[in-house]
Amino acid sequence: MSSSLLAFTVKDFRAQLRQLVLTGAAVAVGVAFLLLSVGGAGALVQSYEQSAAADVGPAAVQVTPRTQTGSLPAGVAARMARLPQVTAVAERLTGHANVLTPDGRPLDARARLTTVAGDPALRWQRLDSGRWPEGTGEVVLDRDSAARVGAGVGDTVRITRAAGGTTDVRLTGLLDTSASQTLGSGPAIGVPYAAAGRYTTAPRATHLDLAVAPGADPRAVTDAVRHALGDDEVAVRTHAAAVAEAEQSGRTMYAVVLTAALSFVLIAMAVARMVVTNTFSVVLAQRARRLALLRCVGTDRDQLRRIIRRQGLLLGLLASATGLAAGAAACALGGALVNGLADLGPIHLSLMPGIWTFVLGGLFGVLLTLWAVRKPARAASAVPPVAVLAAGGDARLPEPGSRALREIVTVLMLIGGGALLGLGALGGSPLALLAVTLGAILTFFAVLRYARHLLPPLVALLGLALRRPFGIVGRLSVQQLRANAARTGAAASAMLVGVTVAVSAVTAIGVTKGGLNQLLADRMPAVFALQPDGPAVPADAVAALRAAPGLTVTPVRTATLTVDGHRTVVAAADPTALNPAAEGVAEARALRDGQALALGGRSGTLRVAGRATPLTVVGGRSALPIALHPEATVYVTPATLDHLAPETGGPSAVLVNPADGTDHDSARATLDRALATHPEVRIADTGSDARLVRSMLDRLMLVVTVLLGFSMAIAALGVAATLMLTVEERTREFGMLRAIGLSGSRLRRMLTLESVLLALSGALAGTLLGLVYGTLAARSVMGARISPLTVLASSGGTALTVLGILTATVLTGIAASVLPARRVRRMMVVDALRAE
Repeated sequence: MSSSLLAFTVKDFRAQLRQLVLTGAAVAVGVAFLLLSVGGAGALVQSYEQSAAADVGPAAVQVTPRTQTGSLPAGVAARMARLPQVTAVAERLTGHANVLTPDGRPLDARARLTTVAGDPALRWQRLDSGRWPEGTGEVVLDRDSAARVGAGVGDTVRITRAAGGTTDVRLTGLLDTSASQTLGSGPAIGVPYAAAGRYTTAPRATHLDLAVAPGADPRAVTDAVRHALGDDEVAVRTHAAAVAEAEQSGRTMYAVVLTAALSFVLIAMAVARMVVTNTFSVVLAQRARRLALLRCVGTDRDQLRRIIRRQGLLLGLLASATGLAAGAAACALGGALVNGLADLGPIHLSLMPGIWTFVLGGLFGVLLTLWAVRKPARAASAVPPVAVLAAGGDARLPEPGSRALREIVTVLMLIGGGALLGLGALGGSPLALLAVTLGAILTFFAVLRYARHLLPPLVALLGLALRRPFGIVGRLSVQQLRANAARTGAAASAMLVGVTVAVSAVTAIGVTKGGLNQLLADRMPAVFALQPDGPAVPADAVAALRAAPGLTVTPVRTATLTVDGHRTVVAAADPTALNPAAEGVAEARALRDGQALALGGRSGTLRVAGRATPLTVVGGRSALPIALHPEATVYVTPATLDHLAPETGGPSAVLVNPADGTDHDSARATLDRALATHPEVRIADTGSDARLVRSMLDRLMLVVTVLLGFSMAIAALGVAATLMLTVEERTREFGMLRAIGLSGSRLRRMLTLESVLLALSGALAGTLLGLVYGTLAARSVMGARISPLTVLASSGGTALTVLGILTATVLTGIAASVLPARRVRRMMVVDALRAE
C-alpha cells in the first residue's frame, strides 16, 4: 500500500471514529470480560490450592500413607520421636462422630472428628474463638455446627460415644473451617489426641507431623525418616513437597473452570463480532459514494478491501488496548474488594492474570475485529461504482458468496438440528443432553441466518401496542425499523444471542430445580434411609419403626462374600415395599431365588466361594444394589442371601417410605420420634438432598445470569451504535420533522421507542427460543416421567427470572437511546435541513 493510501486510511478512520466509538466499546468490554474470566478462574483455583496447602499444616516433615484410604502403621510416631533431629511428633487421627441437636437427634451429616496436636507448633486446624481442648470431655466444633445446635463457647454439647450412647462435653472453642478442604464440607469436631478413641471407633492415622530442630535440614530429616520406615507403606515429604502435592489437583480444576468461563467469553465475543460487522456494514453503506469515487480514481478492489481492513485493525488495536486497561483495573479492584471484605482466613487471592493472558487477550480482540470487518469489506468492494454513482446516495451492500449455497446449508442445519432436538428430548440416554445441545446450536445459527426476515414482523407486532399510547411517534418508530429490515435484523440479532443463552440456562436450571423432589423420588427406592454408626441397625430401633404409624419399613441385610475371587458386598431386601418407579425395583420383584442383579452389568454367572451353585445375573447394569447400601454391588433375594450367608446378623440399613396418605414432613417427624433413643442412627432424607442441590442450582443460576449480563451489555452497545448511525443518516429527516411541528421531546421519544423495539424484539425471540431449548435440555436430563412444562408453569422463580431478563432488556434499550437522543436534542433545525 502506498504512503498516500495509508495516509488516507488513517485520516478517513479518524473522521469516522465518532461513529465507531460505541463499536469499539463493545470489543473493549469483551476483552475486559476475558481478563476478568481468566482472573476469576485463577482466583478460584488459588483458593482451592491455598486451602489444600493450609491443611498440610506447619510441619517441616510429613509422613502419610501411600493411599488416601490407608492408615499409618502402628508405632510409627514412637519410632520417629527417637530420631535425633526430630523435636516434636503429632499423629493425626481421624474418624466420625455425631453431634446431637437439643432434641436429641444427630445432624444429618456425620461430623469429621480429628485430633488436635498437643504441640501448638504442629496444629493445622484454625481456631476462630475460644481455646483449644486440653483434656477429656473438652472439644471444639466448627462455627456452623455450633450454631445449628445452639451452642457457644463454654456451653455443653452432646455427642455420641464409640461404645454406644451419648456423652456431654464442654465446648472450649470454635473452628474456622472456611479455608479447609478436609473440614469445610460438613460438621467438624476437634478433640485431644488421647480422647479420640472415646468418640470414634477405630480412628485412622492419616498424617504424622514432625517438627525438626532449629538449623536442621528438612530434606536430611526426610531421608532419615525414609531410611527408618522404608518407602513401601508410607510417603515422606518436606513441607514444600507436601504443599506441592496438595496443590497438584488444582491444575485439573483450573482447566475445567477456565473452560467453563471461556465459554461465556466466547458468547460475549460472538455478540461483539456481530456488533462490529453490523456497524461497519452500515458505515460502508453510508459511505458508498465516497468509496465509488475512490474506485473511479484508480483504487482497485483489493486496495479498497485493504483500506477497510486496516481501519478495522486500527479499531481493534484501540479497543483492545482500552479493554486491557479496563480489565486490569477491574481485576485489581476486584482482588482488593475480595481480600478486604471476605473472611478468607489464610487465603489471599489475586484476580490479576499473567502477562500472557494480556498478550493473548489483546491479540484476540484485534483478530476478532479483523474477522468481523472481513465480510463488510468484501461486500463494499463488490459494489460496482457506476451503480452507486447512478443511485446518487447510499448503496445496499450485497452479501458475499453464493445465496443458493447459503440457503441449502441453512435448511440442512434446521433439519439436522430439529432431528437432534427431537432425539434428545426423548431422554433415556447419557447422550440425550449432548444431542439437545448440538441441535440447539444448529437450529439457532439457522434462525440467526433468517433473523432479518423474522424480526421486522415481530417489531411490527410490537408496534401495534404503541399506536394508541404514543400516536404518530409510535407509528414513525415502527415504520423506520421496518423500512430498514436488514439493519433491524442485524442489530436485534445481537440481543437475540445473549437473551437466548440466558433464558435457556435459566429455564433448564429452573425446571431441573423444580422437578428435583420428583426426580429423586423416582430414582431412589425409598424416601428415607437409616444409616447406623455401627455394623447394624439396633433391633429395638427397627421394632420402634415398625410400630410407628404412617411408615413402611424395609430392612436391608448385607454380607461380604468372595464372588469371582473378589470380596463383594451382597445386599438383600424385600422389594414389595420399595418405590416401584426406582431403577431396578421392578426387576427385583421379578427376581427368583438363585438369581442376582449386578451393579457392573455383568451377564452370565457369579461364583460364590464355598457354594457349588453359581448365581445367575439377570438383565444389564442395575443401580439397585448401591441404592440399598453404599458398598453393595450385587442384589439377591432374601432367601438367596440366607442360603449364601446363614450367619448374617441384623440389618445394615433400613429403608423407610411414607405410607399412603402420609406426607413427607409427617413421616419425618414420626421417624425422629421413633429414633429418639437412638442417636447413633442417622437419617438420610431425599428432601434434604433436594434442598442442597437446589441451593447449588440457585448459586449456579446467579453466576450464569451475571456472566451472560456482559453479552447483553455488548448487545446494548450494538443497539446504541446502530441508533447513532441512524441519526447520522437521518439528519435531514429529523430536521424536516422538526420543521413541520414535531417537538424535540417527541423526536427523542421516537428514538427511545426505536431502541426499545430493537432490544425487545430480539429479547422476545430469544426468550421463545430459550424456553424451548431450556425445556428440552431439562427433559433430556429428567426423562419422560416428569413433565418439564408442568414444572415450568409452577416454577414462579423461573418465570420471575425470565421477566427480569425482559425488564432488563427494556431498560437496556432505554439506556442505549441516551446518546443518540442527546445528539438529536442538540441538532439545529436549519443545519439539519441543509444536510445531504
